[in-house]
Amino acid sequence: MRGRSRACPRDRGNLESFPNRIASFSNSKCSVCFKFIIGVVLFPVFVDNLDVGPLSISSKIFMIETERLFFRKFTEADLPWLIENRSPAAVNRYLGGVKMQNPEALAVRIRFYMDCYDKHGVGMYAMGLKETGELIGSSGLQPLEETGEIEVGYNLAEKHWRQGYGYECAMGWLKYGFETAGLERIVAVAHPENTGSWRIMEKCGMKFEGRQTHYGMECVLYAISAETWNNVSR
Repeated sequence: MRGRSRACPRDRGNLESFPNRIASFSNSKCSVCFKFIIGVVLFPVFVDNLDVGPLSISSKIFMIETERLFFRKFTEADLPWLIENRSPAAVNRYLGGVKMQNPEALAVRIRFYMDCYDKHGVGMYAMGLKETGELIGSSGLQPLEETGEIEVGYNLAEKHWRQGYGYECAMGWLKYGFETAGLERIVAVAHPENTGSWRIMEKCGMKFEGRQTHYGMECVLYAISAETWNNVSR
């Protein structure tokens, strides 16, 4: 999921106001526990003074789960796992290959993920199976380079392909982005040959907008607006 695009003022405001929207949401009466149901089940829960979950807001920690998956923040201790996860050629083939998925590059990338939590209130998270606790990949919402756009991203270890996890996590993050964080638009990018990835985007209701260059390679760009999401999710 990865062109060079120009962000309109609305897009930049969309990104910059994202942490404020989350902070406002965390102070609402709904911030204790609630459950959303769509194609997947999304459980956002706020827990006081507990070091779990992907999103930290003041003294509260935000956890997101779908029906089968949980998401948590990356830490520096996850670097060996991330290197192992991105090492197989089948996994890194559409992620820039070893040029972008080597130990040195991933040490920089995991720090970017961690910085995003503080700067934007969102980022990429370690993703695991609720039933076993096993980490199977990563997913989340993050800035798409310097475009002012927010992208949904996901990647899975090969043995967990074709089990519906990509669609489940993507739908969960889209739902969170639109219905909780109040985003107006979310994009996704993928290598043109990565049919499995962009078919998930299409299944989620995202529309093809063209080919662009992101992360140093040509990508297909898909996007979905809040208005379209409201129609898709009914």
